[in-house]
This record gives sequence, structure tokens and C-alpha cells, in this order.
Amino acid sequence: MTNAEPRTPRTVVPIEHTLLIADAFDQAQVTELRHSVASCVRAAGLRDDRLDDFVLAVNELITNAVRHGGGQGWLRLWTESKLVMCEVSDHGQGISVQRLDDRSRPAPETAGGWGLWLARELTDAMDVETGPAGTTVRITAATVPTEQHIGRHRSE
Repeated sequence: MTNAEPRTPRTVVPIEHTLLIADAFDQAQVTELRHSVASCVRAAGLRDDRLDDFVLAVNELITNAVRHGGGQGWLRLWTESKLVMCEVSDHGQGISVQRLDDRSRPAPETAGGWGLWLARELTDAMDVETGPAGTTVRITAATVPTEQHIGRHRSE
């Protein structure tokens, strides 16, 4: 193909997503935000244990942002295809690499340290970006259960 030949038109496929919540929060909004997340993800198609698991994971992340991330945070919740996605960001000092790499279950008598572990266990995927300027955690759940999630609940 030379520059003189006509180009074949490209097909552009837009990224389809629906923003459900985009809101700043602090300790006073945690309960209300958790209820809003539950309503939105139910409307998006999560049901039963998957709905409860996702809402608990979000609650752990927003609680972590308040406790460890400077007392406030930012939540974005959206759908993309058959996925529900949530990002929780804060302006804390970041999470240590050691803490992020530790995927073991906290000891039952441990009072803290359950948030990230629970969020990872209760969702289909979790990604963390962290540094001295803050942390963003993204969790994802398919509205149609994945084999991994189905198997985890059957083995319990």
C-alpha cells in the first residue's frame, strides 16, 4: 500500500461503560455509600452471595481509605459489559510492597489487616496502585458468576 492508495476505513468500537457512582467520602458517608453501592450493583445484575461479597469488599476498601488514607477517599462505581467495577482512592502514604505481596489469610485473632485480603477473596479481580501520594484499589465482579467464584463457594 502506498500513500496514494485509499485507506481502508477503521472500525472504531467505543468502550461502553455506565458510571453508577462517582463521589468523595469521609467517615460520615461510609454507611450511606455502602447502601448506595448495594442498590447500584443489584440494579446492575449482581445477586445473592455475589452481591453481598462485592458490597462487603467495597465496604472494606472505603473503611481502609478512611482509616489509613487520610480520613477520606473517592469512589467510582461503573459497569462495563457484564462486569461491575469499583475503584476506591485515597491520599494516604501508600501500602508497603510487603503488605501487598502477602496474600495469606490474617490470623483469626488479628484485629486489623483483613480489608485487602477480603476484597481480593470476595471479588473476581483486584488491582492496586500505590505510592507516597496515595492508593487506588480496583475490584471487579462479573454479573454472571465465573467458574473461579462458583468453585470457591462450593468448597466452603
